[in-house]
Amino acid sequence: MIDLKDGERIEDLQCKGLKIIQNQDWFCFGMDAVLLANYCDLKDNEEVVDLGTGTGIIPILLYGKNNTKKIYGIEVQKEVAEMAKRSTKLNKIENFIEIINTNIKDYRKHLKKNHFDTVVSNPPYIKTSNNLISPQKKKALSRHEIEGTLEDFMKVASELLKHRGKLFMVYRPDRLVEVFHLMKYYKIEPKKIRFVQNKINEKPNLILIKGIKAANPHLIVEKPLIVFKENGEYTEEINKIYSS
Repeated sequence: MIDLKDGERIEDLQCKGLKIIQNQDWFCFGMDAVLLANYCDLKDNEEVVDLGTGTGIIPILLYGKNNTKKIYGIEVQKEVAEMAKRSTKLNKIENFIEIINTNIKDYRKHLKKNHFDTVVSNPPYIKTSNNLISPQKKKALSRHEIEGTLEDFMKVASELLKHRGKLFMVYRPDRLVEVFHLMKYYKIEPKKIRFVQNKINEKPNLILIKGIKAANPHLIVEKPLIVFKENGEYTEEINKIYSS
């Protein structure tokens, strides 16, 4: 039996009976995390690290969709990490998912360098210089580069990955040049990119990226992922993602 705290609820993920604890007053996971988990191309028995795991949504979905050996989720916020740990216990998968409460820059205390098959990340999108800082601390830490910059995430990802290891991330299109620059700088070669659009005639609002450490240059630009039909309903592909 898992005890819920004030403001918490249990949400059914509609994926092999898995559930997650959410707090309505904190930063709850969104479609970007679901799309990223679906975008990851994992082989059996991989060891995976999720940088900035938040509520643990990506590790839980990756567990449900793949046959992984072990998934580690790093989360700097103590209360959020504790909630993610309770979600793994709720699903009885704490032996397969380990939540580590630390800053990603301090990963060396817990994880090996050059060891992991895959790193995934849905890092904060907004630089701290932006004046529109969320007034709620947990939401601010999830959205803004307060505890770690995009470069920090990229550097740590590169250090964790083994030779030819994979990086999957979701981010915003307006920082794509910066993303590619940092990937190349830290020896992660961009291999695939997919733009996500709300509707077919709208500009992209998300990007899904796959990179491989120490790979040769060759980028595949995939067809856009469209979220909504003109009538406002989810497209068939989005419905398939949510039901798989």
